[in-house]
Amino acid sequence: MILLVFKYLIPKGFRGLTFYPFVFLADKDDRLNEVFINHEKIHIRQQLELLIVPFYLWYFIEYLIRLLQFRNRKKAYYSISFEKEAYANEKDLEYLKSRSFWRFLRYF
Repeated sequence: MILLVFKYLIPKGFRGLTFYPFVFLADKDDRLNEVFINHEKIHIRQQLELLIVPFYLWYFIEYLIRLLQFRNRKKAYYSISFEKEAYANEKDLEYLKSRSFWRFLRYF
C-alpha cells in the first residue's frame, strides 16, 4: 500500500480513495489515523480478491443499483457491500488477519 496525499483527486465529502496499490488522501494527517488506514487496507484486500478491475465494475454497478433503490447518493454509497464491510470492521485493527476470502459477500 502506497499512501499519497492528493486532495484534488478526492471527491468532495470524502477523505480518501483507494486504487490498488495506492491510497490517495485528502489530508496528510490521515496517514497517522490507524482506523482510517485500516478501512483503506480492507479495500485493498477486496480489490486483490476480485483482481482489481472486476472490483471497480462490481462497486460501480452496486452503487448504481443502490442509487436507484434509495434515490440518495450518500445512502447508496454506505449501502455498497464493500463499504459496509470496511466500515463495520475498520476499528478492528486485527481484522485482516482473520478475514475469510470474499467476506464482503456477507454484507451484500
